[in-house]
Order: sequence, then structure tokens, then C-alpha cells
Amino acid sequence: MSDGVIEVLTTTDPFDLAGLLAFLGERAIAAVERLQDGVYTRTLPLAHGGGLVQLAAAGGGVSLALELDDPVDAAEAIACCRRLLDLDADPAAIADLLGADAVLGDVVRARPGLRAPGCVDPHEIVVRAMLGQQVSVRGARTLAGRLVERLGEPWREGWRRFPTADAIAASDPSLLGLPRARAAALVGACAALADGSLVLRPGTDPIAARAALVALTGIGPWTAEYVAMRALGDADAYPATDLGVRHALARLPGGADVDPERWRPYRSYATHHLWASLAHPG
Repeated sequence: MSDGVIEVLTTTDPFDLAGLLAFLGERAIAAVERLQDGVYTRTLPLAHGGGLVQLAAAGGGVSLALELDDPVDAAEAIACCRRLLDLDADPAAIADLLGADAVLGDVVRARPGLRAPGCVDPHEIVVRAMLGQQVSVRGARTLAGRLVERLGEPWREGWRRFPTADAIAASDPSLLGLPRARAAALVGACAALADGSLVLRPGTDPIAARAALVALTGIGPWTAEYVAMRALGDADAYPATDLGVRHALARLPGGADVDPERWRPYRSYATHHLWASLAHPG
């Protein structure tokens, strides 16, 4: 990728890049993204074509290497990656609040600099969240892989772009490999994204977005919170009904009775710490 853009993205310490990449790698969709030997690679949807980015640890930050159809998209691609890696977070403020909490404190101090991964495309997160309803991470990954095989646009050898909302909206629900109701709901949500009746982009008000999301068939509070967290970068999103969150809290002293309101305005980070505590207990 030496013919593209190469630079180092600055970070604010502490920064748990390994934990963030592990989160993305666990959810990586074949032909769209992969994590290999500490390097995360994925295709990007950009204004003037496609792109491929490689992200890895580098002295003082994160190395970024871009291969682009059109170099004019470089700034957009870098902005996407900053949102994906949550590089504009304030780790000190987050640690001050959550690290002092009687329930979360030990968990937070055990993983300094944990970030809340964002996304490169809000529309993609809506689709992935809907595919992830009431299934495991592995199950959602499998469903997304099938969708990419059917509708993902090829981008250079071995890679595909994640299907656009327009492509999904125009598809036959019966060919998506999903139960009929779920397929119809997915096509309906993508139609709302495609025609602009549902607007999700950086800067969208997350409260208004939640209301618009739950008004759609097939989207409930869990999906709306997950989309707010990852697609809009809402630092205070909290999927209260998430099984992982509930299991993690049940294992922590006082967790079963805790009021998550006390973690405002950083409940997204509390959520990620709870998820991480299940993956790496102790």
C-alpha cells in the first residue's frame, strides 16, 4: 500500500489499541475486514469510490496506510478512522468518573484507556445491529458475511465493500437468508436510510435518532442504543437489556442493584468495560 497515504494518527494516553482492535477483530466480516498479526484492515465507503485502510500500533500513535480509488477522499477516510478508533475521547475524564465508582472501579482500573469503537459508516452499523438482534457475536458475523456475499460490491482482489442501504432496500427480502419478518424489517430500515427519512451521520442528535429508530418496525431499545453508541459516537448510550451487560453486572459486587444513571455521561464506556470484563475476567 505504499502508493497510498501513510501517516501516524495521534492519540491521547492511555490508549488501549489492542483491546479496541480485538473488539473489531471478533466482529470482522470476511472480505470486508480482518485482524491479522496486530494489523486491522478493512474496506471503506467513500464519496468518490472505495478505499482500503490498514491500522496498527506505532510509536506515539496509530499507523494508518490508505489505498484509495480517488486521493481526494483521503481526508474523509482519515476522519472515518478517527471515529472508528474513538481517538477524540477524553480518557482522563472517563477514568476519573468510572474509576472511582464502587462497582466499576476495579474493572476500569484494570483496563486503562479502553475506548468505545465507532464506525466508518453509520448505515453499516444499523444493518449490523439489526443482524445482531438476539444472536451471538459469531452468529451476527455469519449473517453479515452472507449479506456481503450477496450484495457487497467487489473492491479489488479479495475485498468487498459492505452493502449500501440502497442495495439492501432494493433487494428481495426472501433472498437475504433471514427469517421473513427480520428480512422485511431490515429492508424497511434501509429504505428509510436510502430515502433520507432516517438520517444518521456524524453530528446527528442521538436523542432524536433513537426516537426515529424505534419508530421503525423491527428496531427496539437495544438496537437504538447500539446504533447511538457506535454510529453516532454517543458517549452516554446504554443498552440496559444487553445480556452481556447483565451478566457482567451480576458478577460484580453490588452490580445487580447498581443504578447506571450514576455513570452518566459515560455509560457507553461503562458498557464496554462490562463487556471487556467478560472477555478478560480478573
